[in-house]
Amino acid sequence: MNQSLRAAVDLVDSHCHLDDDSLAADLPQVLHRAQRVGVRQILVPAISARLWSRLRGLVATVAGAHAAYGLHPMYLREHRPEHLEQLGDWLEQERPVAVGECGLDYYLPELDPARQVELFTAQIQLARDFDLPLVIHARRSVDDVSKYLRRQPGCRGVVHSFAGSLEQARRLFRLGFLLGIGGPVTYTRARRLRSVVQALPVEALLLETDAPDQPGASHRGERNEPAYIAEVLETVAALRVTSPAELAAATSRNARALFRFDAAPELPG
Repeated sequence: MNQSLRAAVDLVDSHCHLDDDSLAADLPQVLHRAQRVGVRQILVPAISARLWSRLRGLVATVAGAHAAYGLHPMYLREHRPEHLEQLGDWLEQERPVAVGECGLDYYLPELDPARQVELFTAQIQLARDFDLPLVIHARRSVDDVSKYLRRQPGCRGVVHSFAGSLEQARRLFRLGFLLGIGGPVTYTRARRLRSVVQALPVEALLLETDAPDQPGASHRGERNEPAYIAEVLETVAALRVTSPAELAAATSRNARALFRFDAAPELPG
């Protein structure tokens, strides 16, 4: 992305674990690089109760960072029954922009599906109670995620790192859920994902990095970071035959409408 375009774009990274240890050592430089490519705001989802306090401290000190609190299915062994009650207290006291990261992960066999469903449906209810969007992890579980969302209608949110079919994407969009698109779309072998990105209305899309995980093709094997959203932006814009600036504006509008934060404050430069 050339320098003049970087100055023109307005990007929201709708899913980035900015509180991860791997980003902490050089966080000021990470934020500066993100700001240089046009990232103005970042949604930072929680993964477990033990890290909620760290996340609260981060968003209190980093302008443009917004917290979501939840219980991630991949950390199932850490979650205790009392954490759901505590989550309700955190949502009431902290007033975050979303509930999550939550959801279902059927890829890892050691994660008990029944317990995952119990935690996920409880977090759907919390999102309904507090009128907050959900940030959802759905690995090999998109149909079940849709099923449980239909059972508690009236929710909204995003299924991040979407990897399903066009039919599944359209079903989620009808339910009020956007699709988070990140580094995987930059790989030429991701033909199904690319076709989904081309076919959906732009109103269904958010851009994300999932940093420090899921780097794009040009950073394969590296630690991911929010600045690498530029590669996602350029790839999706090319697939949709639109300009990066127009796509950035549209997806950032989507993010701000979903999470109900306005355009300021911005990340430090």
